[in-house]
Amino acid sequence: MIKERISELVSNLPSGVQLVAVSKFHPLEAVLEAYGAGQRIFAESRPQELLSKVNALDTNAYPDLQWHFIGHLQTNKLKMVLPHVTLVQSVDSRHLLDEIQRWGCANGKTVSVLLELHIGAEQTKQGFHEEEIVDLLFDAANYSHIRFCGLMGMASHTDDEATIDADFDRIDSFMAYLVDLFPELEDFRQLSIGMSDDWQIALRHGATMVRIGTAIFGSRQ
Repeated sequence: MIKERISELVSNLPSGVQLVAVSKFHPLEAVLEAYGAGQRIFAESRPQELLSKVNALDTNAYPDLQWHFIGHLQTNKLKMVLPHVTLVQSVDSRHLLDEIQRWGCANGKTVSVLLELHIGAEQTKQGFHEEEIVDLLFDAANYSHIRFCGLMGMASHTDDEATIDADFDRIDSFMAYLVDLFPELEDFRQLSIGMSDDWQIALRHGATMVRIGTAIFGSRQ
């Protein structure tokens, strides 16, 4: 079933759009089944669960399997996450960014990140406001061990397609503004928007990554 779901999703994604399989709350066996179906990028939102799966995996057998982190990352959990992921999609504060920079300096590594933009209506969501991201990127040269790769965002939690469409349009427009404003940030091209219920809308607004869990793995376990 996982194989068929991945095949259908991939067939509907334009060239250049990456499918990120959200494997949180699903067992490693499901990850490996998806890998066998051709999926290579997986996302976790809890450091302990990520580390458990990484430690249980024979990396030599799956050398091209990539992990992304998509949850709120506490600074005291960096060492559980940063050595194992190719992208942190959910950088939601300058404090976190500063700590990632310190970790990168101490470990001689450059960490690829997306900046999480708060665009939904819910006040509980994490993330930057637009002006905060602009201010931060003016300081990008000070982050020698961080690669700024783009933006991540979630639409409002609603069934109203017009609201979701407006949310994604806002982040798409802001992304275009940033690309024009900071041409020196050559890697700043990724826009991670769209999940199982709204990825098709996200495609209309420039998504380069869609984060899909339930539509691949079924309900959370």
